[in-house]
Amino acid sequence: MLDRIHWLGHDSFRVDGPQTVYFDPYELEGENPEADLILVSHDHGDHCSPEDIAQIQGSDTVIVTVASAADKLSGDVRVLEPGDTIQVRGIEVHAVPAYNVNKFRSPGEPFHPKEAGYVGFVVTLGGKRIYHAGDTDHIPEMADLEEIDFALLPVSGIYVMTAEEAAEAAGVINPDVAIPMHVGRGIGSKDAAQTFEEKAPVNVVILEME
Repeated sequence: MLDRIHWLGHDSFRVDGPQTVYFDPYELEGENPEADLILVSHDHGDHCSPEDIAQIQGSDTVIVTVASAADKLSGDVRVLEPGDTIQVRGIEVHAVPAYNVNKFRSPGEPFHPKEAGYVGFVVTLGGKRIYHAGDTDHIPEMADLEEIDFALLPVSGIYVMTAEEAAEAAGVINPDVAIPMHVGRGIGSKDAAQTFEEKAPVNVVILEME
């Protein structure tokens, strides 16, 4: 499965075969295969990019996202909230909370408020469970995640977990493999990914950006 997970920069990933699944496609480069399923964690422009989605969206593509992002998109768009689970094209998609606890735009105003209902996703593909955390801090709900094979975790700090906080989260989630994100594409330093690898108590793989 690891060979089928492609990091496209920032929080954007593609998982290949048998269905083609994208997470938060943003600033895509080159030719990219058409999506069967696109998962969009929230409505911020570096995660919900209608222009990038249009590049990979076909007539049968399904988009799963939250209501605030759905308003920006067209086609077969299905809306969920934290805690919801749906089946899409044979794929189980479970939405989990994603929010800040200590990253603030201004005093008392987090970049990603819990009440906004932003999400991460747990998807089951090829018998493996992949957790894409979205933009989040280390939150208590991570302790409820079970049997995660691959955890895609933001590590840059400022808007999301720092590398150290992400390492603590990885210890709680205990995936088979943790993959750092929220670096690259001009957002977050790749040094944070190296720090995360050094501090996380689980197996870490830093993917090459494609």
